[in-house]
Amino acid sequence: MPKASSLRLGAHMSIAGGLEKAVQRAHDATCDVVQIFTKNNNQWAAKPLTEATIEAWRAALAEYSIGAPIAHASYLINMASPNDELFRKSIEALVVEWQRAEQLQLEGLVVHPGAFTDSSEAEGLEKIVIAVREIIERVQPQHCRLLLENTAGQGSCLGHAISHLGTMFRGIDNTENLGVCFDTCHAFAAGYDLTTDAGYAAMSAEIDSELPDGAIRAVHINDSKKGCGSRVDRHDHIGQGMITLDGFRRVLADPVFNICPMYLETPKGTDPETGEDLDTNNLNTLRSLAGS
Repeated sequence: MPKASSLRLGAHMSIAGGLEKAVQRAHDATCDVVQIFTKNNNQWAAKPLTEATIEAWRAALAEYSIGAPIAHASYLINMASPNDELFRKSIEALVVEWQRAEQLQLEGLVVHPGAFTDSSEAEGLEKIVIAVREIIERVQPQHCRLLLENTAGQGSCLGHAISHLGTMFRGIDNTENLGVCFDTCHAFAAGYDLTTDAGYAAMSAEIDSELPDGAIRAVHINDSKKGCGSRVDRHDHIGQGMITLDGFRRVLADPVFNICPMYLETPKGTDPETGEDLDTNNLNTLRSLAGS
């Protein structure tokens, strides 16, 4: 088990009031790292980043000693879509999001691969490969990796099987600009049982066989409100969902994951009994598990 001090733990933070405000919120919640949206995640358009915005962002990271900044791309993007208009719109949107991440010198840009809707799994995977190859060529990234996120498998969403991610990696064939953001809730909901030694070992074996060494670059560390294999994406607070504290002990002890920055995406608010920030509570729980 790693020492709590060796982990890099943080959370997704609101950018209300400016990108730099997210860094301050991360500091206040005792985060080591932070994830943001660089724009409204439910809109296609985005105002260009100004030099003042970029400078304020970088200054805040330095002032509060917050590391491993990443962003999550818009949920509207669907690189697996059989609809040509949505497919092209998704490519254009992700190019812009990645360029923004480059301007901010983020370490990663997380994206859901997409849903094949009324086509097929194979066709959807092929579309994702085509899209990402084009996007990398257009962006020519210098700082930021695109992080494909595993999904819970709702509807026709791809990425719920680790083998899907393996197919994407082999097709895109670019480990320098590509990585995985591994979501614990999504993995559990997709059927990977983190609560048992056998289930965890099976998941680890699939990661080893399907993904290049070092492919996993970030972790979304979330509990799950729904059961293993439910295919329902509902995040819960650490230890209050179905993954159990033992499940998180396995994740925190795993050298594939514990070398990566870890980001909460759990519900916001304050504990009604103690008045403590819920992100802080979750971070304290994780640090306690790592130190035990």
